[in-house]
Amino acid sequence: MWHGEYRHPRLVEVYDIEHLWGWEDDFFMRVLAERTAPRVLDMGCGTGRLAIAMAGAGHEVTAVDPAGAALDVARRKEGAAGVRWFQGSFEDLPGGTFDAAFMTGHVAEHIVTDEDWSGALHRMRGALVTDGRLVLDSRDPAGLPWREWAPDDTRRDIVLADGSVVEAWSEVASTEKDVVSVVHHYRFDDGLELTSSAAHRFRDEIQLRDSLRVAGFRVDQIYGGWGREPPGLSGDGELIVIAIAEPRMLP
Repeated sequence: MWHGEYRHPRLVEVYDIEHLWGWEDDFFMRVLAERTAPRVLDMGCGTGRLAIAMAGAGHEVTAVDPAGAALDVARRKEGAAGVRWFQGSFEDLPGGTFDAAFMTGHVAEHIVTDEDWSGALHRMRGALVTDGRLVLDSRDPAGLPWREWAPDDTRRDIVLADGSVVEAWSEVASTEKDVVSVVHHYRFDDGLELTSSAAHRFRDEIQLRDSLRVAGFRVDQIYGGWGREPPGLSGDGELIVIAIAEPRMLP
């Protein structure tokens, strides 16, 4: 469903090297600390840097990802023993279990169809207690984020832990309506060449608000950047959502 890099062990290593702790992680940790949340879900946890940090801060963390190769890396990290790791997706979430749930790293963008997106949000609502918080990030389509994936702008060398170098670049393969397909290229020192494809659905603020409301959430805040700027007023080009799980309606 997301993060094609996670499907191949060598691409997982590249992803983990490139995605170190950043401003977004500081933001999510501050948001988590704002309200009591003993039980936390990290949905689409990847290689686990945020899940491990949340567990280190004293939370009971459940981290879920569909890619076993990513979880293998996560489980080997220092502090990983404090997290419960599960390979799975939205369909596997338990009901009414968590006080806070996070979908970071633009996981929301990789849920392309309206049906899948609605199903994911409903299952996230089902996994949260009433008044639990859902926190997610997605790129703001108003900033035309697909322009960032031009080969000349994305070409870079990535130095791995063993000192070898991976040449990497990205390019847009297609744009159809609201969906942008991107191909990421990786050329390793030993001659191996791998590609990873991903489709992105960029939802605007209105679409995010409407879909969350239908799924049983009340939007508390939407920010446009990691400094909590309003949408459209940050160079970060984000839509960062904090939503509250509403009480369930009785039949």
